[in-house]
Amino acid sequence: MKHRLGMAAAAGATCLALAVAGCAGGNGGGSSSGAGGGTADGTSVSVAFVPKIQGIPFFEAMNTGGADAAEEFGFNWVYSGPNTADPAAQSEVVRSLMQQKVDALLIAPNDPDSMAPLITEAQDQGIKVGTADTDASSSSREVFVTQATEEAIGTALLEQMAEPIDGEGQIAIVSCGQTAANLNAWIEVFKDKAATDYPDMEIVDTVYADEDQAKAVTMAKNLINAYPDLKGLVGVCTTSAPGVAQAVQESGKTGEIATVGVGTPQAMLPYLEDGSASSSVLWDVENLGYLTAWAGWKLAQGESFEATQDVGRIPGVTYDEASQTLVMGEPLILTEENAGDYDY
Repeated sequence: MKHRLGMAAAAGATCLALAVAGCAGGNGGGSSSGAGGGTADGTSVSVAFVPKIQGIPFFEAMNTGGADAAEEFGFNWVYSGPNTADPAAQSEVVRSLMQQKVDALLIAPNDPDSMAPLITEAQDQGIKVGTADTDASSSSREVFVTQATEEAIGTALLEQMAEPIDGEGQIAIVSCGQTAANLNAWIEVFKDKAATDYPDMEIVDTVYADEDQAKAVTMAKNLINAYPDLKGLVGVCTTSAPGVAQAVQESGKTGEIATVGVGTPQAMLPYLEDGSASSSVLWDVENLGYLTAWAGWKLAQGESFEATQDVGRIPGVTYDEASQTLVMGEPLILTEENAGDYDY
């Protein structure tokens, strides 16, 4: 059975008119869905999520999961983000949601450092604030909702890269935003473990393509041309993962240069099937959105998290009180055999 991408509460979905942009404006607009009230006294709880960029499959799948949680637990879900992965544009969206006085605000920050003061400002207005997918660890956020630990994701990427190249040879990394805390953490784990576990693997370069697949393709082709002995490419985000595979395919290097990355199932499936991608490291993205929305709902009601809890359809979610982090589970390895089971 396929995991679907579609608004669970599509019948109730409406366009959110932002102060800074309408549905066709420069900051992407958004959607609002879910059941009515959520608190004991009957007042309505509104939980908003601001992705790094709106319109790419990863964050649209998170939106689907968030809408599912809103329908199940009974609160209002708002999804709105910028049209480009631009910190300033994202901050405009956050400020608009602050003006609308949402109860809880979850953010996947493009630039954690520049977002930190805005998080404090929102909290000063009585809004509960957390991060999801990407942390702003130096901020005053009240929870970080993550798909898996940095160690688990970085290690999985390394092992998936090492397998097709027998743990040796030149490889390069194509990431997205240079200030994206989650991507940088995964890369750090990857490099540290590669140095000890695969001393014959040489990381020749790390480049940044923002959230732009076409740019990732160009950068990957440049790396292929610059390093004739290149054996592997790693795409560390959901636009660069298909980008590096596309570059290998279009360069006629399928079977010569292996690629792995953090890519969504449908984006990666053609490349997994033709061999220009070996595998993809991911997780159930809809469930990440579901957990994000639920966490915001709990924050808005002043409720705490347990060390281990089943959250609706997600079993065994863990919470680390010291770091205020909710962890969904372990990474999922996508191959040509299972990527078709998902429709996002």
